[in-house]
Amino acid sequence: MEFSELERIRVEKIARLRAAGVEPYPTRSEVTHTTAEAVRLFEAAEAAGSADPVEVTVGGRLRSMRLMGKIFFAHIEDGSGRLQLFLRVNELGEAAMESFRADYDLGDFIQAAGSMFRTRSGEISLHVRSFKMLAKAITPLPAAKDELVDGQVVRHAALTDPETRYRQRYADLAVNPEVREVFRSRARAIKAVRDFLDERGFLEVETPILQPIYGGAAARPFITHHNQLKQDLYLRISFELYLKRLLVGMLDRVYEIGRDFRNEGVSFKHNPEFTQIEFYMAYADYFKVMELTEQMVAYAAEQVCGKTTITYDGHEIHLAPPWRRLTLRDGILETTGIDIDAHPEVEGLADAMQSKGMHPKPGASRGKLIDGLLGDFLEPTLIQPTFLYNYPRDISPLAKSMPGDSHTVERFEGYVAGMELCNAFTELNDPLDQEQRFLEMGRDYETGDEERHPMDEDYLRAMSYGMPPCGGFGMGIDRLTMLLTDRHTIREVLLFPHLRNEGE
Repeated sequence: MEFSELERIRVEKIARLRAAGVEPYPTRSEVTHTTAEAVRLFEAAEAAGSADPVEVTVGGRLRSMRLMGKIFFAHIEDGSGRLQLFLRVNELGEAAMESFRADYDLGDFIQAAGSMFRTRSGEISLHVRSFKMLAKAITPLPAAKDELVDGQVVRHAALTDPETRYRQRYADLAVNPEVREVFRSRARAIKAVRDFLDERGFLEVETPILQPIYGGAAARPFITHHNQLKQDLYLRISFELYLKRLLVGMLDRVYEIGRDFRNEGVSFKHNPEFTQIEFYMAYADYFKVMELTEQMVAYAAEQVCGKTTITYDGHEIHLAPPWRRLTLRDGILETTGIDIDAHPEVEGLADAMQSKGMHPKPGASRGKLIDGLLGDFLEPTLIQPTFLYNYPRDISPLAKSMPGDSHTVERFEGYVAGMELCNAFTELNDPLDQEQRFLEMGRDYETGDEERHPMDEDYLRAMSYGMPPCGGFGMGIDRLTMLLTDRHTIREVLLFPHLRNEGE
């Protein structure tokens, strides 16, 4: 390791501590309470009028140190909060106080034992009787900056450069408490979704990540190879086809929360690996799934934010049911003036787009043209929660056709804050129709086209045993977290987002 001058000084302190018989990275600690637990314990004793001392041993990272004659004031921080330490030479001795001054630095993890008390200024603190090093920090953490604004001290975040924050998330978390709170919120959102489904009789399951045939979504897969089996495998792009196999096996309500992998571009709302929730529900259609979706997202908002009205990107958004229902046809008509139902063939739709000054992609299917109209014109307008429903058949190969309409399927997408949040179908359960859809995908789309779904013969065999009518749903946990924490890029809600190589 190459060290800076400051780091070399700290490495020298490690050697000095060891020479004095002090191990700067001891195997064990004797911590008995978090800082928050210590404070609560003292407050409870204080409220009860107890005269018995509250004895604790706490641990944490040194965040401030201030020497006042023969007294040290310091603050340590752990995952639960901060606590002031009060160290006095009378109790600790000259040698210990000198070691604290000379060998301890901001960022070090330390342990302190003593009794809790309240200072004259009213701050709950620990009167330290003993302390020891738990882990010496060699690299100094970025320091927060204080600025005087209108007579008030304003503290600016210690680490603000996005590139550095994402590459060194450990430092970002260590110095920016609001970032830690984002990931606590993410955990609460996942728990809320899990609790919501568990309470409604859904069974949580696990399906393969390595799959011999990919499917269930429109995306390019990552490919790997199993050496012993001499077999190419794919990192899953979706759980869908495996979860629906379970409905065939009489597990009527199933869900999975886990990672999917898609070999696609990186953007403010895309990462090559991401967390998804999918559920499948026998004897339900897409209208029933709409009801469940709006209830689940509202429940998650209550658990994470304490309310169903949130703020995202300056917009006040109301997540409480019912959400707006809007057909894809009406939405596109409102925003572009094009009636897609009046153009059942790709050529007519392309001509209509050209007449409006648009530039349809040559060779695109009708469904892709409609999807483009949705993304370019309609999606940005959908700020309040909206279910867009009834989608083109050719971009929805796993959804059931609407009765009497061969071009349209029973599919919806949920949009909030101008961003797609979820996708759901009345699931296709006719194995003959499904086989025809797979054949169409193989014939009408070039190899490598993300809309192309390979033939999955085992899935068709499962369907041939009989699949109950069902509704299915998928939602990105990352986007849900973005929404509930008012973060505008997926990198803010992924602990370790995928980045280009440094320097590129």
